[in-house]
Amino acid sequence: MSFDVSADAYDRFMGAWSRRLAPAMADLALVRPGDRVLDVGCGPGALTEELVRRVGASAVAAVDPAASFVAAVRARLPGVDVRTATAEALPFGNGVFAAALAQLVVHFMADPVGGIAEMARVTAPGGTCAAAVWDFAGGNGPLGPFWEAAQELDPGAPGEAGLPGAHQGALVELFEAAGLHEVREATISATRTFRSFEEWWAPFEVGAGAARRYLGGLDDERRAALRERCRAMLPSGPLELTASAWVARGTA
Repeated sequence: MSFDVSADAYDRFMGAWSRRLAPAMADLALVRPGDRVLDVGCGPGALTEELVRRVGASAVAAVDPAASFVAAVRARLPGVDVRTATAEALPFGNGVFAAALAQLVVHFMADPVGGIAEMARVTAPGGTCAAAVWDFAGGNGPLGPFWEAAQELDPGAPGEAGLPGAHQGALVELFEAAGLHEVREATISATRTFRSFEEWWAPFEVGAGAARRYLGGLDDERRAALRERCRAMLPSGPLELTASAWVARGTA
């Protein structure tokens, strides 16, 4: 899936969450100085930036199918090898990276097993592949309150619980099907503070993915009802929300 939103809009919607996950993601992927690493589905560069801090721009490559995101990473992180590509067709040779990471990407892949297998192909034998997906099935993703409110008002609202990798053990199954070895599962989390409900809600108006599609399909009355149901569910003062993600790590 390629997002048709600007890098700035994505940053407001999900990028701030991604940035908070990135250090733990890099830790779990065993990224070390001297490694050459790949960020698969880099978006506007939240994880890419963390990888640059650890190994330097010249040792980092990144891909994303959205041209706007590729342009943003090139501008924000000079020296990174950024290319327009999907996870299922990575434009690199076999075994050229010490680690390949996909943060909050597997559930958007057209072929998750194929995409993970490509990550393994470009990773050197004994190297690490790692991927993270929000715990949508447990309601612990950053959009949990939004989907809970939507499904109360509209039982037919799609939600994200059924997306690939979104429940315990699902990423492990995908990694093993892709041929990775010594697969491990862990969880990581991120916490954000919002000054008000309005600050929390505003990114949904310019967001991405399933939430944007669902909200964009509502008329003004239903959209207002959803907004007010979310408001009623959340604290009235500053909001501190924590979201968690499943992570799988395997050896190529």
